[in-house]
Amino acid sequence: MSWNPDTYNKFKSERFAPFYDCLNLITIRQGINVIDLGCGTGELTRKLADALPESRVLGIDSSKEMLNDSKAFENEQIQFELRSIEDQVNEITKYDLVFSNAAIQWVYNHEELLPKIIAMVKPGGQLVIQLPDQKQNLSNLILDKLATEEPFASALQNWNRNTPVLDMERYAQILFENGSQQMTIFEKIYPLVLKDSDALYDWVSGTALIPYTERLSGETKEQFIAVYKERLKNRFPKSPAFYPFKRIIMEAKF
Repeated sequence: MSWNPDTYNKFKSERFAPFYDCLNLITIRQGINVIDLGCGTGELTRKLADALPESRVLGIDSSKEMLNDSKAFENEQIQFELRSIEDQVNEITKYDLVFSNAAIQWVYNHEELLPKIIAMVKPGGQLVIQLPDQKQNLSNLILDKLATEEPFASALQNWNRNTPVLDMERYAQILFENGSQQMTIFEKIYPLVLKDSDALYDWVSGTALIPYTERLSGETKEQFIAVYKERLKNRFPKSPAFYPFKRIIMEAKF
């Protein structure tokens, strides 16, 4: 999937807010080994490293485009590598802190994925994950429904990005079943106050829209975008547009 760092960074302050909530859940220790799964441009990985004195931090991401921007945030403490989360969880290396901010929602089958991520945590280590609650966020629901309608369903060959995100209760159960000694899980609304529905479209275009538009072309792609914009406008007609973006945050110690 091709990411555009410029589009993604357009809403940098809004995307940074949940990172700081995650950072506040981390037990600060010196000299630990850390991995950031889905590090993106690396800017937040640098902030994570700065908060953990003398620690070694590895940031991985599957997007070359995003990692091109990570060079600005490298130092002797931080290393970045082009690698998918799916590949990384099959490695045997373990870490004192496994961190992931708004990334694992792009990886399927969380029933299998989360135990593999947990297995990366050393005894006495910590796991901190944040991801959008895609089952609850209206912009995703509108998008997914549109993909089931013609002519788009045929153009997409009936493909639909059904979210892999689980309920919070299920995440808690998986953490418990895989040895969590202590956990904190909650959903939080991060309010987006945007100029209008077009600005909301810009927000979605940097993430959730990408898998659909990559599979469409020509007139059909333009029509898909136009209809999606119209539906966002119908649902969010006011200016400014208020969007209650829901995210799940989970922290566990092992």
